[in-house]
Amino acid sequence: MSDNSYDTGRLNLPFVGISTFGKRPYVADWSSINADIAILGAPYDFGTQFRAGARFGPRAIREASTLFSFGHAGAYDHEDDCIYLASDVRIVDLGDADIVHTDTLKSHANIKRGVQAILNSGALPVVLGGDHSINIPCIDAFEGHGDIHILQIDAHLDFVDERHGVRFGHGNPMRRAAEKSYVTGLTQVGIRNVSSTAREGYESARSFGSDILSVRQMRALGPQGVIDRIPKGAKVYVTIDIDGFCPSIAPGTGTPSHGGFLYYEVLEMLQAVAKRHSVVGIDLVEVAPDYDHSGSTAILAAQVLLNFLGFIFQARKA
Repeated sequence: MSDNSYDTGRLNLPFVGISTFGKRPYVADWSSINADIAILGAPYDFGTQFRAGARFGPRAIREASTLFSFGHAGAYDHEDDCIYLASDVRIVDLGDADIVHTDTLKSHANIKRGVQAILNSGALPVVLGGDHSINIPCIDAFEGHGDIHILQIDAHLDFVDERHGVRFGHGNPMRRAAEKSYVTGLTQVGIRNVSSTAREGYESARSFGSDILSVRQMRALGPQGVIDRIPKGAKVYVTIDIDGFCPSIAPGTGTPSHGGFLYYEVLEMLQAVAKRHSVVGIDLVEVAPDYDHSGSTAILAAQVLLNFLGFIFQARKA
């Protein structure tokens, strides 16, 4: 006997139609967001120090996300015996913030305006980068919305204060975040190898109260052990740089760094933080699809986000 929930309406296969995130509805009017989750693209990559291309990240992640858009009744996970992201979780795609070529401040201001609109609507903001500098306007948008703790999954510390006058590039976001009075702490996981941040940057990060863990330190602690280090009761903003993963599974990024995380290591940290904390915002950055013609990096990004969103809203129900 067939399941009628799969037989009603159009089949709407992944390769059919417009590539919004997860094939969810597109909302052009940012003043009328009525959803639980709102996706915003931030296709800005002028903050990169080496290989550009993350401006195409949002488009690639959206297209990859259609792979996971089967059915109309959510996604069943047999390990957890749970249906994630069922129809009662409303997801919309707001399209992209407008990017003004070569103008960092205007581009960042447009991204901030989008995140503010999402927060003011009561939805969870999920921002698709773009390089990691797009985290700066995302965190700026949280002013007036209470204290947050940042969980960063990344190969690089991104704690440069200023270099040759540059304060808003993709090596600066965690420093800019730490300066905010409403950012109460940072947990920076996956940091390894030669970094864009000099020794004094690490010392400065620790002076701001940052908890810095390498991949090997995370593996010694385990995913739950890492999340247990975040202060209890903290509201958590999660920023995921795709180069936190090993380039053997995520080559499509501008600054690959070998020795990174594998899929389940990150997934289990995200599931743990969703169970233990209120997650108030997410960005995923540095997917540069032209460096990965297989498309697997964008698929990884989409899969991580959809699973993470499932964990968050399942925890809210519980």
